[in-house]
Amino acid sequence: MLRKILTYGLAAGLISGLAMGVLTTVPHGHLPMAVEMALGYATMLVALSTIFLAVKRHRDTALGGVIRFWPALFLGLGISVVGGVIYALAWEVTQAVNHMDYVNDYAQAMISQEKAKGASDEALAALTAEMDKMRAKYANPFYRLSLTFNEIFPVGVLVSLVSAGLLRNSRFWPARRAPVLA
Repeated sequence: MLRKILTYGLAAGLISGLAMGVLTTVPHGHLPMAVEMALGYATMLVALSTIFLAVKRHRDTALGGVIRFWPALFLGLGISVVGGVIYALAWEVTQAVNHMDYVNDYAQAMISQEKAKGASDEALAALTAEMDKMRAKYANPFYRLSLTFNEIFPVGVLVSLVSAGLLRNSRFWPARRAPVLA
């Protein structure tokens, strides 16, 4: 089962990591932030569909078509952890290769947005101080890695729960029987 966790987790991490790298570099600034976020989470969902595939394959090949909820959930969570680690590492590589300064770009965008809304000088000063604290935290790679991991892991938990709930029923998408040739 560890091999399945590593294989499918690596696939999920690479799919989501590559998609994230493309989404943050190619259309950066050309799409509204809400569209970029929706595309990002949609690609995470597609990448983490490997959880469903892994649980179904494990159920059908190794367990004779039957799996209990908890083993299915743990398999999915293991894949989510591996995929999340690969995704977080892909973010670090994307930032390094593209010389991105994400936190400064984000801070400037937030401050500009508040200025455009007509925020008072006191509110802007408070927001600037808050953004400075965020820059200091984000400079720590462990903070950055955990923050990035926490973007994808909840999606993996959700997919794991749904997959375990559906696939524990052996009548849900049963394994196809090989046709008997006469």
